[in-house]
Amino acid sequence: MTLPLKVPDLRLGVNIDHVATIRNARGGGHPDTLRAAHLAVEAGADGITAHLREDRRHISDDDIARLKHELTRPLNLEMAATQEMLDIALRHVPNACCLVPERREERTTEGGLDVAAGGDRLGRIIGDLKAAGIRVSLFIEPDRRTIEASIQAGADIVELHTGAYCEKALADDANGVADELDRLGRAAALADAAGLEVHAGHGLTFDTVAGVARLPEIVELNIGHFLIGEAIFGGLPSAVRRMRVLMDEARAGAEPSRERVRSA
Repeated sequence: MTLPLKVPDLRLGVNIDHVATIRNARGGGHPDTLRAAHLAVEAGADGITAHLREDRRHISDDDIARLKHELTRPLNLEMAATQEMLDIALRHVPNACCLVPERREERTTEGGLDVAAGGDRLGRIIGDLKAAGIRVSLFIEPDRRTIEASIQAGADIVELHTGAYCEKALADDANGVADELDRLGRAAALADAAGLEVHAGHGLTFDTVAGVARLPEIVELNIGHFLIGEAIFGGLPSAVRRMRVLMDEARAGAEPSRERVRSA
C-alpha cells in the first residue's frame, strides 16, 4: 500500500530591498522599510527578505538591525559569501541567510551562486552560520551539478533561480516556459530527495507565479521587486494579498510527485 504525502503549504517571503531603493533616491527615512515589512506580514507574508549588499545600494546596516529587533516573522538575510557579511550575520543572527553571487556593476542578482567554485572558503562560511543557529540557503541555478555541490557544502536550503523561466514567459515563448518549468521541477525533486529544503525566486509576477507554485517540492517563494512596483499603483498590502491568493490557488491544484510517495 502506498500513501501519497500531502503537498506542503507554500510560504511567501517578501523582499523589501526596493523600498530602500526608493528611500535612498532622495535620502531621509521615507519610505520606511520596517513599516513595509509590517504591512507585508499583515497582508499574508510568512517572512521578510532583505539583501545587504557590499555597496549598500539599498538595504542598510541599520535596516537589518531594526528588522531583526522588531519583526514578528522570520528574517532572511541575503548576502555575499564574504567575511564582512559573515560578521554582520553573526552579530544579528537572522532566521536564515541566503548566500548569493554579487557583482558591483550588476543591477540585480543575475544568476545563481557557483557553489562548486566556492571551495573551503564557502564551506567555512556555511559552517560558521550553522554553528550560530542560522539556517543557510544557497541561491542557485536549477541544475544537478550545483545541487550536488550544495549538498557537499552543507547547505540547509537551496533557492532555485526562476529568472530564465520568467524571461521565457515575458517573451511569450510557450516551449521555453515548458522547458524551464521542467528544469525547475526536476531540480526541486532532486534537491528535496537529498534532504534539502527547496525555495524559489527571482522575477516572479502575478502572471508567472502559478507555474512555480504548483511544483510540490518548493515550500517557499521569495518575491520583491514586482510587489514593490505593484505597490505604487494599489498599495503594498493589496499586492501581497493578491500574490498570496494566486500562490494558494495554484498550490491547491498541485499533486504530490512520485518522488514523495512512500510505501507503507
